[in-house]
Amino acid sequence: MVLLKLISTLLIFLTSSTIGYLYGKTFSSRLENLIYLEQCIKILETEIVYAATPLPEALSNVFNKGKGKVSYIFDEIKKKLFLNKEGGVYNSFLSVEDKLYEELHLQKEDVEVFLSLGRVLGTSDRMDQQKNFTLILNQIGTQILEAKIERNKNEKLYRSLGIITGVGIIILLV
Repeated sequence: MVLLKLISTLLIFLTSSTIGYLYGKTFSSRLENLIYLEQCIKILETEIVYAATPLPEALSNVFNKGKGKVSYIFDEIKKKLFLNKEGGVYNSFLSVEDKLYEELHLQKEDVEVFLSLGRVLGTSDRMDQQKNFTLILNQIGTQILEAKIERNKNEKLYRSLGIITGVGIIILLV
């Protein structure tokens, strides 16, 4: 009987601590992915504005040069661009919206900034695109600062909350 109580107590504590740790990790993941996304957008800016590379080839170059954790999004956009010839660039960007939320843990504001890139890409001349890239990179920089603040506040909170919840449940059961 004592062994059963010990095992169940340990199981409750480990489960709640793990849940708290995993939920806290989503805040770190968002920050990391925003930084990688910023790097990918800088590569895309270099390819489009300075090297005058066509969009599909520029998207491939971002996929090859960027961090794999985020750059695969640009390969998905390129594939959708070729498959959906009538929809345009924005619809190709819109097709990866769910992946941005689910796999990269981005928030609505982050995704809106990314989608605004899809709206302006290919619809203006090089000077306007350079201005738009600067604006989008500034917005992502702001999102990165907000994500750092949120991570510092919430990551430790949820980890501690998971441990405290586990201890609380154990106290109630004993």
